[in-house]
Amino acid sequence: MTSDYKTIVRDGLWDNNGVLSMLLGMCPTMAMTTSATNGLGMGLATAAVMAASSFLVALFRRLISQEVRIPVFVLIVASMVTLVDLAIIDEEAGLGGRYLIRFAKRGRGLPWTRLDVGSPVLLSPVEGAAGPWRGVVSQRTLDSIQLALDYLPDEINDVERWRFDLANDEIALVRQKAAMERARAARGDRLAELRQVLLGEREPRFAAERDEPPLNASLNGPQLAAVRFALSARDVALIHGPPGTGKTTTVVELIRQAVRRGEKVLACAGSNIAVDNMLERLVAAGERAVRLGHPARVLPELQSHTLDLMVEDHHDVALAHKLVKEALALFRKAGRYTRAKPQAGSRQSTRQEAKALLADARRLETQAVEQILHQADVVCATTTGLDDALLGKRRFDLVVIDEACQSTEPACWIAINRGERVVLAGDHCQLPPTIVSEEAAAKGLSVSLFERLMNRSAASISRRLTVQYRMHQAIMGFSSNEFYDGELVADAAVACHRLCDLPSVAGTALTETPVEFIDTAGAGYDEEQEPDGESRLNVQEAELAIRKVEALLAAGIPPQSVAVIAPYAAQARLLRERLEVPGLEIDSVDGFQGREKEAIVMSLVRSNPAGEIGFLTDVRRMNVALTRARRKLLVIGDSATLSSDPFYRRLFDYFETVGAYRTVWEEPTE
Repeated sequence: MTSDYKTIVRDGLWDNNGVLSMLLGMCPTMAMTTSATNGLGMGLATAAVMAASSFLVALFRRLISQEVRIPVFVLIVASMVTLVDLAIIDEEAGLGGRYLIRFAKRGRGLPWTRLDVGSPVLLSPVEGAAGPWRGVVSQRTLDSIQLALDYLPDEINDVERWRFDLANDEIALVRQKAAMERARAARGDRLAELRQVLLGEREPRFAAERDEPPLNASLNGPQLAAVRFALSARDVALIHGPPGTGKTTTVVELIRQAVRRGEKVLACAGSNIAVDNMLERLVAAGERAVRLGHPARVLPELQSHTLDLMVEDHHDVALAHKLVKEALALFRKAGRYTRAKPQAGSRQSTRQEAKALLADARRLETQAVEQILHQADVVCATTTGLDDALLGKRRFDLVVIDEACQSTEPACWIAINRGERVVLAGDHCQLPPTIVSEEAAAKGLSVSLFERLMNRSAASISRRLTVQYRMHQAIMGFSSNEFYDGELVADAAVACHRLCDLPSVAGTALTETPVEFIDTAGAGYDEEQEPDGESRLNVQEAELAIRKVEALLAAGIPPQSVAVIAPYAAQARLLRERLEVPGLEIDSVDGFQGREKEAIVMSLVRSNPAGEIGFLTDVRRMNVALTRARRKLLVIGDSATLSSDPFYRRLFDYFETVGAYRTVWEEPTE
């Protein structure tokens, strides 16, 4: 990692080694997204990681082999990942016997930086060769930043000026690789049996379904059928939840019914927000649930249910904190933070006494953690947030992984390693896991475990939810036919709802129709390539989208109920620059997965004589985009360009069938 921008510039030009180090340091997700190839018999993580890393290094070396004048953004980026000239201003006890050390700049506030709560950091002296030591940012204010350290080496005595560098988060990679290796090596135990089932070497088994009443009386028939089917699984079951069908509601019912049977449940997902969605509903239903993970990454209203804060409230931990404070005082006495130099024997004795106090504190905290986990019926965590040191050999009767299609298969195996049975919930017809390395994706990492199982034996191990509660039936229709065998049904409460039915919304042609496609073919709405970039934009399409958004707002639709989706980042940036409305969201397709708005305006961007449509060929991404709107979906695009792909020909045929097709020539002139 670079110290600051000076180390990557020589006479105003790139310094190859410095900028390469900086760029690689800015890619912490590489460790998480290129960790292994899909499945178990395939060489595991190392090949994919090395291939991805080599690809990235080669790419950056090509980029920096030319003498390019340094742009301003490089100076900014370099300072975003590093803090220098820091001084220690305070230290205190933390959970798990950690040291919480607070740093600040002398006499001034901290600059803006990418270092935030939860960021992995390398701590080292500004001068000298000691370190670095790895820690995690635990608090951040305008004037100071706190670092949690598991260990304080002796070498940091007398250091007055410190630096932080953003580190690669290797923990997720290590956990995924270890989980895959554990599963591959399993013999004669439950994990080996699950591996055989999930690799297709054994057929999954099911018990007779029980006709038990639901705990949530609002469940519809397909949801209840999915819960009963999943509970009958002795090995694995899948719940296929298309957009708006209440997948998480179904998953929570499954968890609650398992708890009612006396089972311990591990509830996981790939993202913190997905885990919090489950936890929020479980807590509201009165279930005893505990959330693993840093409290700062958890919704504020749920932080009291995190293991960290529950341990803080435990009666044994007050004594543990007292012991840690005494230990820190002894370390200071031994000269850890001062220039005083006690005699060697006295210093060693004081350190040993401090370490003994820390051991006692850790024992008390371990007892508190064990008691809290034992009392919980449900443990909630991200798949890569499952800590072996924390959970030990603890196993669960049921492992549930929500949003399973957003997690790589190695991440899922971290949770599967701890279960007797596993239920995956997701939708493989929406976005797959995000994989940075093209080579890792090509070797299978982009195929989730859920998708692999659905492709192999969907009928025997899955149940699909079919009643959706989001979209007008005309918005739903195309995706239902294209991706879900025409099985989706709009609930009566949403089947015919329109924007004009909302309070204070005027009835106009725009608000009274649920679906609209404006065809720009032949109008000269040509796409452009972003200067100095690879992304695409379409200025005329953006202007038309802006007019439509302004018309929606003028009709009385609140800005927070409207969103603009642009598949290309350059188009999204252009729209944000020209349409600054508080509360109005403008984002890529990926930014809206799992979310909804009353009205969606979508700009498809591509318009060229060659019929080239780039990554718009990713129909799963389009499925997400087309299913975010509740009452109004307005799509702008060039049918002549997009019809080069059969998917878009079918989409435009559908628009015509439901009376939604219009041309830009029908738009009123200004």
